[in-house]
Amino acid sequence: MIISKLEIENFLRLSDSLPVIDVRSPCEYGKGHIPGAYNIPLFSDAERSQIGTIYRQTGTTEAMMEGLKIAGIKLSDYISQITGIAGNREAIIYCWRGGMRSQSMAWLFNQSGIRAMTLSGGYKAYRQYIRQSFNKKARLIVLGGLTGSGKTEILKEIRKQGHQIIDLESLAHHKGSVFGALGQPPQPANEQFENNLFDHWRKLDFTKPVWIEDESRMLGSIQIPDALFSQIPTNQLVVEAIVDKKERIERLVKEYSVFDSSLLTEAIMKIRKRIGGQNVKLCLEALKKKDYHTFADYTLRYYDKLYKGSLQRRNPQTIYSFENNYISIIESTKKILTFGEKLFFCLYYS
Repeated sequence: MIISKLEIENFLRLSDSLPVIDVRSPCEYGKGHIPGAYNIPLFSDAERSQIGTIYRQTGTTEAMMEGLKIAGIKLSDYISQITGIAGNREAIIYCWRGGMRSQSMAWLFNQSGIRAMTLSGGYKAYRQYIRQSFNKKARLIVLGGLTGSGKTEILKEIRKQGHQIIDLESLAHHKGSVFGALGQPPQPANEQFENNLFDHWRKLDFTKPVWIEDESRMLGSIQIPDALFSQIPTNQLVVEAIVDKKERIERLVKEYSVFDSSLLTEAIMKIRKRIGGQNVKLCLEALKKKDYHTFADYTLRYYDKLYKGSLQRRNPQTIYSFENNYISIIESTKKILTFGEKLFFCLYYS
């Protein structure tokens, strides 16, 4: 039986409607996989290691025989798993290079009555493809503003109102600052972050504006792909929300005062050398008194300086600022959308 092989673009197109099966070991899958893929491993991590050792010591034939021996007793289990997943009787499959593992499982699934196709070049080809894809130029509108300006909430509301966004912080499970991990799920591996980011990236309409928050290169342990990150600081349009410090402090207190003081202390100590010993002392004293407003005030002195420094590296002619004080997030978003998209169409279509 000849197994159909799909090039990456056809594979991705079909992945929107067919179940995707990753037949690599659980460890490989855990390090990074195509978003939404089910893991039906041909071999466990220990079995894969065992076969690899045999291959290195005695050669291909012996390793293949050992693989057949291991897989042979699990054939009914493989079929049971795919039957539970592929209700429409079709599936697309990948392994590391599109070789023996995916071909073998595709053959078995086809024999059981489920049409299975494989990814040519496997997961390796997928990774090469997505890294290149971030070179595609998007028409970004960068949402800027000092810490506490409500950028994340505005970005989410922009999406609710039917506009395109890239929410890097949600994908990275981190809000960017030294406090950014608080209340967030564990961060994905950097490789998985890129895979999840690409899953959003490939569905964008690049003829229309895409809103993105102004970010630094690192979000906790996650690094934004160079090709995409280079488009953020060099982009021609930055919409900066200007919000009073008092309002920003209130927003930060509401967001972070719910966390134990020990977590806030641990976070501030990570940047103690950058904010200075005296400021650290004042921050810690404020925390002991549960004076979160003072704590936020001193913390913002550091982050405001950091943000203004990054803003100075931009072309000032590309930055459009407007007052956004003391109105709801929904009102802010409507105002920003009107302001930003008017600028966008003047820039690209005038």
